[in-house]
Amino acid sequence: MPAKSKAQQKAAGAALAAKRGDIKKSELQGASRSMESSMSEKELKDLASTRRKGKPEHKSE
Repeated sequence: MPAKSKAQQKAAGAALAAKRGDIKKSELQGASRSMESSMSEKELKDLASTRRKGKPEHKSE
């Protein structure tokens, strides 16, 4: 599932880094903290690898 916004893609990248042990889990904030605990590494990789070109900074509702 591709990321819908740049913010979602960045949060997934931070969560993926924490899951892999590159950064401490305690450094995560907001959405990335909940993503890290609720998503698998493969799901996070799919979200984080989404291209940013043409994506809005934040998803408008």
